[in-house]
Amino acid sequence: MNRKQLWMTVGVVLVACSLAAAERITTFNAPGAGTGAGQGTFAQGIDALMTIYGYYIDASGVAHGFLRANNGSFTTFEVSGAGTASGQGTFAFSLDPTGALTGDYIDGSGVLHGYIRSDRGNITTFDAPGAGTSSGEGTLALNINFEGTVAGYFSDVNNVFHAYLRGRNGDVTVFNAPGAGTGSGQGTGTAEDIGLNLEGVVTGAYIDSNNTLHGYVRATDGTITSIDAPGAGTGPGQGTDVDGINLLGVIPGIYVDSNGVTHGFVRAPNGTFTDFDVPGAGTSPGQGTVPQGLNLEGAITGSYIDASNVDHGFLRDPRGTITTFDAPGAGTGAGQGTFPLLNNLEGSITGYDIDGNGVAHGFVGTP
Repeated sequence: MNRKQLWMTVGVVLVACSLAAAERITTFNAPGAGTGAGQGTFAQGIDALMTIYGYYIDASGVAHGFLRANNGSFTTFEVSGAGTASGQGTFAFSLDPTGALTGDYIDGSGVLHGYIRSDRGNITTFDAPGAGTSSGEGTLALNINFEGTVAGYFSDVNNVFHAYLRGRNGDVTVFNAPGAGTGSGQGTGTAEDIGLNLEGVVTGAYIDSNNTLHGYVRATDGTITSIDAPGAGTGPGQGTDVDGINLLGVIPGIYVDSNGVTHGFVRAPNGTFTDFDVPGAGTSPGQGTVPQGLNLEGAITGSYIDASNVDHGFLRDPRGTITTFDAPGAGTGAGQGTFPLLNNLEGSITGYDIDGNGVAHGFVGTP
C-alpha cells in the first residue's frame, strides 16, 4: 500500500479523453511478484522518460524495488540488510531526473532505514539522527530532487514523527511544524514523491495533540506555514493532508470533514483554495476524493472511493474538468479498484490496481 495510508493509519486534455478508453491503459507485473492477496506490483511513480518505479511483494510477503523502462524491461533490486521475512524488504518511492532513486527498507528486526540508489545501482543507506531502533520505528525516505536532496520523516523511540532533509553531502536537518503533537502517533511528516521540489521547498502534514491533521509548506529559509483547508474537520483523524508541491508552488491535497468524508483541494501560490469532489465519490465516512499526483501543468490524478468502498481513478485537468477511469481487471469489491499515484508532464499516469483476489498490478495510462 502507499505511504499515505501508513501516515493517515503539453497534452492534458488529450490524456483525459484517452484514459476513458481501456486500450490506453497497460497493466504489468514485476518479475517475481506474488499472486496472493496483499501481494503483487505497486507502481509508485513515472518520470519524463516513462521510467516507472515502485516495489513488488513476492509470494513470501517480502518487498523488492523495481524500475521499469519505457520498453517494458525491468530492473529489480534489494538493499543489503533488508529483511527477508513477510512485511520486510525494500520499498522505492521517488526518482530524480538523473536516475537516482530513494526509498526505505525494513530490516530483519522490523526497523526502517533510508537509502539512495544511484543511476548506476550503487546504494547508500542512512538513518536520520534521533530515529528509533525498535520494530516499527526508524527512517522513511520519500522524496529526492535534482540536487540529490532527500526529504522524509522518522519515528523516534516514543513513536513521535519528525521530518528531515538530507543533503547530497549527507548532512541532515530535522524539523518539526509548529503545533505538531509530541505524543505517540503524532508529529510531522512529509508528502511522498512530489513533497520536495527542485528549489528545496518541502510540504507535508503534521498531527497535533488532538490527533487532527494540518498541512504545511516549509520554505527554503526554514519558515513553515500551516495549511488548513476550509471545511476541514477538527476532530481526531480529521483535518488537512498535503500531497506535494510543483515548481510553481501549486499544492494539491485532501481534507477530511467533520463527518469523516474526504475531499480534494488545490491551493494556489497566493494561498487561495479550490476544493473539488469527483462525481460518484461516496459521502460516508472513509469515502470521497483522494488526489495523489500533480504535474507542472497543474493536472491532478488520484482516486475516489465510491459508496461501495471501491476505488476508481480520476484525472482533473488544469481547467477543473474531471475524467474518471478504471484499470482493466481492477476488482469491484470493497478495498479493491484503481489507485493512480503520479502523472508526468507528458500526461502519462501510473499507479496500481487491486483485482478481485486482492492482488496488485501496476498500470500506466498513456495519451
